[in-house]
Amino acid sequence: MKLKLIVLGVFVAVFIMSCNENKKDKSVVNQMMKEMTAKDILGNPDYLAISYGGYRETNRDVQPTILELKEDMKILNVMGVKVLRTYNVHFDQAANLLKAIDELKKEDATFEMYVMLGIWIDCKNAFNWEAGEPDHSQESERNSLEVDTAVALAKQYPDIVKILAVGNEAMVKWATSYYVQPCIILKWVTHLQDLKKTEDLPADLWITSSDDFSSWGGGDPIYHTEDLEKIANAVDFISMHTYPYHQSHYNSDFWKVPEQEENLSDKEKVDAAMLRAVDFAKRQYDSVANYMKSIGVNKPIHIGETGWASISDGHYGKAGSRATDEYKQGLYYNHLREWTNTNKIACFYFEAFDEQWKDGQNPLGSENHFGLINLKSEAKYPLWNLVDKEAFKDLTRDGKPITKTYDGNIETLMKDVLVPNTEYPK
Repeated sequence: MKLKLIVLGVFVAVFIMSCNENKKDKSVVNQMMKEMTAKDILGNPDYLAISYGGYRETNRDVQPTILELKEDMKILNVMGVKVLRTYNVHFDQAANLLKAIDELKKEDATFEMYVMLGIWIDCKNAFNWEAGEPDHSQESERNSLEVDTAVALAKQYPDIVKILAVGNEAMVKWATSYYVQPCIILKWVTHLQDLKKTEDLPADLWITSSDDFSSWGGGDPIYHTEDLEKIANAVDFISMHTYPYHQSHYNSDFWKVPEQEENLSDKEKVDAAMLRAVDFAKRQYDSVANYMKSIGVNKPIHIGETGWASISDGHYGKAGSRATDEYKQGLYYNHLREWTNTNKIACFYFEAFDEQWKDGQNPLGSENHFGLINLKSEAKYPLWNLVDKEAFKDLTRDGKPITKTYDGNIETLMKDVLVPNTEYPK
């Protein structure tokens, strides 16, 4: 009996020591994650970035639940994604997303996911035609609440929120419904940087604005203003957008099959076109880098948004530039990841999952189909290799396992692939 008690005592002691060690290990892991900064994760190939919404329905009145958000986080995590970009804090999505990540971290001390929290900025009367025409020289009264909410969330979740982005394509002038003058973006960037100085925000929290390459000086000289220079000097890094996909309609010269490629097979023409598309994105990136150099700004430049849609019945579909299908999406995704990872550029690829609210009245609108996974929980062509590797094993989205589009049949997929329309636009 005495021997049994001694053995039991040793077992209990070992068990307690093991529990204490586990607690210690978890504490160390949690501290390491808390100390991770934007500088550590941006441009780090081990921390892939992606744009995320998570909306399932045709409008944003139906918010994704905590359970749905956690489901998505687990899927993205096995894809190697550890940095998310959101767009606003007006809806519950952003706060719930942070709560979902926080719960996952408590359930598994090794779970990592960080967020570039978007702050929506727009002008007076934006999207409100009853109030009058948008006044681009004045800002929406709601902007201050958006900023304050983002600040509160960043303070509540300092181990998750590593970046605040002031505005989404808020300065580019083709955003006619809501764009603002650069002085408004400068005002809020400066405000957030001042909060860091007074220790109301973490000193290593990075501040940026996420906007079109042209808004960052890479295009029309109309954007080369004193306020833009001040913004470039005020932010911690440049977050620029590039969309060769859209330019296949608006600036199609690069997209058309050149004379020297006319004798290639259809597949070879498509492959070559996608290389030209990636070169187009690189040129836009370089144009921003060159402008920054010209004004004496030497800061990291990352890609805040770029992507390729898989379905379109409009400008980019069969009757348009014919840029749209999963094969081209796969080539663009893989080429972009290779280029940005090699050059240590963060790429917030647009986007993780299809969201049908973006063009709620038109199911075939391209804006609904930029996701790498569709609303049927099917991985599109860019992710077929992960399905083959059983990366999504035991994971589901909306109760469905992650399978392949086209039942994984490449021959069937290729029937939907069209060569760029050389006669477009007429």
